[in-house]
Order: sequence, then C-alpha cells, then structure tokens
Amino acid sequence: MSFLVSNCTCTKANVIDSPASRPFDRSIYTPLSTQDPENSKGSQDNSNMSSNPEQFEVDINHYELYTVIGKGHNNTATIFLAKHLPSKMLIAVKKIDLESEHLDFLLLQKEIFWANQLDHSRILNHYTSFIHNHELWVIMPLMAFGSACDLIHAYFITGLSETAAAYILRDTLLALEYLHSNGIIHRGIKASHVLIAANGKICLSGMQMAYSMIQDGRWLHTVHDYPSHAIPCLQWFSPEILEQNLSGYDTKSDIYSVGILACELCNGQAPFSDMPATQMLLEKLNGTKPMLADSTTLHEFTTDCETDEQNAIIFNRTFTPQFHDLVSLCLEKDPNQRPSATTLLTHPFFKNLKRKTNDILPNLLHPVKPLTDISKFLKDDKAVAALSDQVAEIQVSEDWDF
Repeated sequence: MSFLVSNCTCTKANVIDSPASRPFDRSIYTPLSTQDPENSKGSQDNSNMSSNPEQFEVDINHYELYTVIGKGHNNTATIFLAKHLPSKMLIAVKKIDLESEHLDFLLLQKEIFWANQLDHSRILNHYTSFIHNHELWVIMPLMAFGSACDLIHAYFITGLSETAAAYILRDTLLALEYLHSNGIIHRGIKASHVLIAANGKICLSGMQMAYSMIQDGRWLHTVHDYPSHAIPCLQWFSPEILEQNLSGYDTKSDIYSVGILACELCNGQAPFSDMPATQMLLEKLNGTKPMLADSTTLHEFTTDCETDEQNAIIFNRTFTPQFHDLVSLCLEKDPNQRPSATTLLTHPFFKNLKRKTNDILPNLLHPVKPLTDISKFLKDDKAVAALSDQVAEIQVSEDWDF
C-alpha cells in the first residue's frame, strides 16, 4: 500500500502550498496534568524492565540465548531473545561484532553513553554491558511487541487506531519532555524507535542519534550539527535540520518528527516515503504539510492501495478534529509556531487518556501477541547461528533499532 498526499506527492502540479502559519496560541488549551500516569504516586509497574541492574552480572553463563529477533548497527549487531538464568527473566541481548569494518564506533559510544546517563521510564535503558572475546554484549529489557514500525508493517497495514496512537504519542512526548528539559535533541523520532514491552509499556530508543545543546558548559539556543548516518531518518527530519542554514535548529525539530510519527502510525507508512530525497527536501522547504488520511482529507490524497478493502478502511474512518489539529501544529514549517513537548501534553487530544498505557495498549493491539513464549525456540548455538544467517539474508527497508 502506498499513499501519495496531494500536498506532498511526487507530482509537483498537485502540490498545494500550506497557508500562512498561524501564531501558536496556548490559551486554546485547557491546562492538564503532565505527570506521567505510570510514575505517579501509588502506581505500580509489574514490568520486568524495573529490575535492579546490579543483578545482571558480567558472566555470559548467566544468559541463555534463544533466537534472533533483530539486527542493528549496520548489520554488525544481532539482537537475541534470551533468558537471564539467575532471575528466570526474559531479556534482549545485543551482540556487537567489534572487529567488523562496518561498525561505527562513534555511534556505538553515543548509545552506551546516553544509556548510562539518562534515567527515565520512557527511554530504553541498558541493564549492563561487557566485552566477551571480540563482541560487546549489551543486556537490555525485552520489548516483546517489537517496535511500532514492526506492528504496522506486519499487522496494521492501514494504520493503528486513534486511541492506540494517542497512548503511543503521549508516552513518546513524555520521553521528549525529559530529554528536552536536559538540553537533548533526539533527532531520530520514528516508529522503529518506539518500542513496546509485553505489558504495553512504551520506550524510546535510537539515542545514538541524540545531540546535546549543552556544549562547553553553555546551553546553546540553537545548534548546527548535521547528524551522521542521517539517510534512514530523512523522512522524519524537520525542514530546519535538512536546510542546514545559519539559523540552526533546537528541540522543536523533534516536535516536527512527532507529527511525522503520528501520520506514520495511523496512515500505515510515513509521509514522503514514495519520494526521492531531493523532492522530499523541496516539499519540506516549500512548507508542504502532511496530514492524516481519513474521510475528511480524502480529497487531498491520491492512493495506490493494493485492494479496494484497504481504501474502504482508510477513507471510511474519521479521526477527531483534535488529532488533526495536533498533527498540524507539530508539522508547522516555522519551529517557533510549534508547541513544546510539555505544552503538547496539555493538548485536548490527550485529555481522555485517563488510564495507564500498560493497562490498555495490549488490548488495542489485539490479536497481536507479545514474544514471551520461549518453549518453541531452539537454544543451541548452531541453531542460533543458522537463524542469524537467515535473518541476514532477509531484505528489509530498515534495521530494527533497540
């Protein structure tokens, strides 16, 4: 399935320039609590992710590997479903080949650095890491539903429900609120970096792309660093990052990416995915604003869906005006017109989310089941090696990012 939005299509004649950006008016919002409902007093998180990192010792005999569940770091890393034998806990183990010529040590260093520095329930942490022979072993929580991107591509090809997207976006904004308050720009907000645990808990990954606005003891107003290995994230980058001009960019660039993420979650694919990179750049710099695909925006889209049934699902649904407004605010070309993560959390779109994400999200993902039954998986080294070779041969559009 493919979407070509009339105001972000490959056909220039169909491009509609966005109207002049209206100033952002905070008074239209009803103040709401921005406290993380799962970190509030009295709340309990039964997820294995809250385990004490001290119990994970530097001993490979404590970890039983089962099957490959992902690749990463330019195919130099293999992620395994595994069990921590002393605690009987299911975990993920990322093994990185330190001798590979394709490994980017700078990105690896950044990932390890941020994992050790950051402490937030919505950001993926590392239990421990150690070197064994020529491999770096990184012990992490198991995100048993995989990434939001995996769910969309495998099960929800026409997009997630608005309610599921709302919970995912809220928790993503909670993570961004924490990062931005510490002067950190994520620069990699996308569905493949939004991971979902078996209990429905959301964690943001992809911290190897992050950049700190605090340099030499000073908090900079804007930065001008262009991310290395930017190609996989071009569709989600804000216009100001792509423009690379003297104005630079700040944390509001992540808010633009949240808008692209919202479209990706509910449209089934990210905007601009059918465009050459140069065309996408021109569209963004010209102020083209992607939108959600539903009955109210049908006239703005041309589609190339594989079946009439998919068309019927997409254009017979109707997203709320609040959802459309949230996406529009995030995707303003002028970063000064975009709300902060803290302000977005008070948007009316989130006002009805009274329950914890892990109380409701697994039901919203039905019939998908998390990867928690290890009884069907082999655990001998030869079988694991064979599975790893099979995964390496599979052609996918992007790596799984843990």
